[in-house]
Amino acid sequence: PDREERSKKAALVSERALANGGTTVRGKCYVIDGDTIVINHIHIRLAGIDAPELEYPWGKMSKWALAKMCKGHVVTAQVNGELSHNRVVATCHLPDGRDLAKELVRQGLALDWASFSGGKYRPFEPDGIRKKLWRSAMKQRTQN
Repeated sequence: PDREERSKKAALVSERALANGGTTVRGKCYVIDGDTIVINHIHIRLAGIDAPELEYPWGKMSKWALAKMCKGHVVTAQVNGELSHNRVVATCHLPDGRDLAKELVRQGLALDWASFSGGKYRPFEPDGIRKKLWRSAMKQRTQN
């Protein structure tokens, strides 16, 4: 779908979530990057974390780790009604109950984004990961 259609779909899902106190989207997913998946043509931003962009160091590793986790599984996304860049924001789980965001943070491939998570994922960050991810991103920016 084009950007306008994607934006309309995200807004509808978000409105439904707000009206119903949340809504669930369930299905196999396609991974866009380390914090974005697509289920049933709905672009979903994983709530509460920030993963490196694909063009930065660790970005592709984050994407492929998420793809490996999701492969062959039905993902359940609890949409909270927020929107972020034409994506609905959701907490996403695998059938065994694992939180995708928590697993990426635990693996050192995403950081807790406290303004959105309330610090929920910070205890799972490996020691030194903030310095590692930020240092590699800064190095990448200065080389371009």
